[in-house]
Amino acid sequence: MVEPVVEKAALPVVRTATLVGAYRWAEHRLFELTGAWAAEPSPPAVQVHLDEVSAQHAWHAELWADRLPVLDWFDPDSVTVPFGAAGPLFDALADLAEPVRRLAGLYRVVVPRLVAGYDHHLARTVPATDGPVIRALRLVGRDEVDAWRAGEARLQALLTSPADASAAADAQRELEAVVVASGAQIGLFPWSEDGQRRSS
Repeated sequence: MVEPVVEKAALPVVRTATLVGAYRWAEHRLFELTGAWAAEPSPPAVQVHLDEVSAQHAWHAELWADRLPVLDWFDPDSVTVPFGAAGPLFDALADLAEPVRRLAGLYRVVVPRLVAGYDHHLARTVPATDGPVIRALRLVGRDEVDAWRAGEARLQALLTSPADASAAADAQRELEAVVVASGAQIGLFPWSEDGQRRSS
């Protein structure tokens, strides 16, 4: 027996805009954080890496801004806000003080969660209506995976003692606890239609 083909329904325009605005906010916040960290004392390879990814996050934020709806009644800045776990998570990330803890938080919690959310959104898209968003999700997702690999390598190079390993594990545990406490299951942003925004 042939199974019937079930057509996916496109996400509502406002729902997509809410997610894209949250992506724009998150990428811009990552641009700010990694740029500030790049200017602080740390191993040169880490500084160079952070400077490179800061510029990349800035470009991602601009890309997401270009994917927001252009409608008379719609204010793009109204959805460019922290949403779900993003506000408290990025506050906690900003509070991390040493390169090991920062890279662990970034590349063992924040970026993996961001990639998982982008992948989840991509699986929910409909090519007939979501073409520009699909292209952005694929492009930004590939960039984030590449940065994730490079950042994890930079982190591992810094882990030269059991104390370093403990510091990395502590940062990961602290930040993941923030995400779980917010109710997020996949990625950083809630997928239920009644998910509530949180401002930082």
